[in-house]
Amino acid sequence: MSDSCNVLMIFPKFNPKSFWSYDGACELLGAKYPAAPLGMITLAALLPPSWDIRLVNRNTEELQDGDLAWADIVMTGGMLAQQFDSLKVIELAQRAGKPVAVGGPDPTSSPRIYAHADIMVLGETESIIDEFIAAWQRGERTGVFEAPKFQADVTKTPIPRFDLLKFKQYLYIGVQFSRGCPFLCEFCDIIELYGRVPRTKTPTQMLAELERLYSLGYRGHLDFVDDNLIGNKKAVKEFLPHLIEWQKRHKFPFMLTTEASLNLADDLELLRLMREANFIAVFIGIETPDEEALVMTQKKQNTRRSIPESVRRIYDAGIFVVAGFIVGFDSEKASVIEAMTRCIEDATIPVNMFSLLYALPNTQLTRRLEREGRLHAGHDFDSSGRAGDLCLAGLNFDTLRPRRDILADYVGVVLRVYDPSAFFGRVRRLLLSLDRVDLGARVIVRDSWHEIDRFFRVMHHVTWHRPEMRRHVWRILIECLIKNPRAIRTVIVMAVFYLYLAPLTRYLIGHVEGQIAELDAADEPEVPEPAAA
Repeated sequence: MSDSCNVLMIFPKFNPKSFWSYDGACELLGAKYPAAPLGMITLAALLPPSWDIRLVNRNTEELQDGDLAWADIVMTGGMLAQQFDSLKVIELAQRAGKPVAVGGPDPTSSPRIYAHADIMVLGETESIIDEFIAAWQRGERTGVFEAPKFQADVTKTPIPRFDLLKFKQYLYIGVQFSRGCPFLCEFCDIIELYGRVPRTKTPTQMLAELERLYSLGYRGHLDFVDDNLIGNKKAVKEFLPHLIEWQKRHKFPFMLTTEASLNLADDLELLRLMREANFIAVFIGIETPDEEALVMTQKKQNTRRSIPESVRRIYDAGIFVVAGFIVGFDSEKASVIEAMTRCIEDATIPVNMFSLLYALPNTQLTRRLEREGRLHAGHDFDSSGRAGDLCLAGLNFDTLRPRRDILADYVGVVLRVYDPSAFFGRVRRLLLSLDRVDLGARVIVRDSWHEIDRFFRVMHHVTWHRPEMRRHVWRILIECLIKNPRAIRTVIVMAVFYLYLAPLTRYLIGHVEGQIAELDAADEPEVPEPAAA
């Protein structure tokens, strides 16, 4: 058979109204979606060079009939939050007479939902892709290819096909250094998908990826998408000096962000290296200040240190924290509003993602709830277009605390934390003390010039269209100009966060209050109709 093949990669839409969708902010900043599909362009790099690849991201562009007509095979799949659209893509492709291959975290965790796809590639693609390619070249158009768990050698993962991306469509581009996490959090699916022994790429590999992005003309925000960048501290400490040297040699073209565990704060050397590499922010799953809940959910690493003190040490390195919190743990015995709000205020964390506890497919939590007979039927099937969004679709199980109380707590925490005065009070306290790394006047002037258009767009929108923000943002901006000018860019970052978080929180509150009203209506006793005269 011919070695050629037209591969249409379709990246499904994420469910809307998510914390990570940056609705409204993307448009204001001239982008169409926050993040590029790193997994899909990594898959593209694993395919034979003779195969032609076309990428359609349904979050940023429309799928055309001509795309399907061109294709020999359609490849799709992704995360739980993309399941609803993934199933639509499979239907569209099969209706056009095209074989469909699916893969990614959600098909791997819930293969039965995708059983009608022609081909399933389950697990880490590097370990199984050669078998799939050989089968395709033999003329096979159906099959299930399942990789052995946790055995992919990421040191052999090729440079992703960054050339397939339209950089201007995205707020940031992602790269990956490691897979896996050493911790045992009950609700997390990362250890089920990638294992507890983090595997890392080599410094040479990572620098080659940065060099490829640089040569393609990309500059700006680069996100290390690792689920825990510091899962293998020894490896990341070996890599960071190479990253620092590369950044210095190229005049710091990238501002870096990532996700890490709270024990990052224990390692001052690691924080120093991240600071020098120009990491500007880190997402940390704090989950709850309740130690009993942390122990029960096996997130004991957060009980071994003071949360506010740990966050402040990260701030001392010039890196701001975005935190994740969860409402609905089994150990909650009363309202969590006061403790959670106090933790956030004491730690001075402006931006927080609040989730309702969600039993993700194939996790310790899901297996426990199933044993206890508390897991809802269809817990892993997205019939509403909301699954995977932990803010909208959590509590897919019978709760121990009254469900209404949990939902009311969620509303109460979100209302308090995202009150404009509370939010910008935390922003002000953070930014007046945030010691950002000094990259030199030349880099600062260059970056300011490149982002001046975005600066004026944001400030114009804040000033003329968002009166609840206007006074706060201008006050902090002027204070930072006088007292901490290196934090000016972070003022705009925080303003952008609030531009989309304020309407998002109103939407979330309305949605959750609707659930509360339904519960109240169900509890109301029926009033008998008066007897006929």
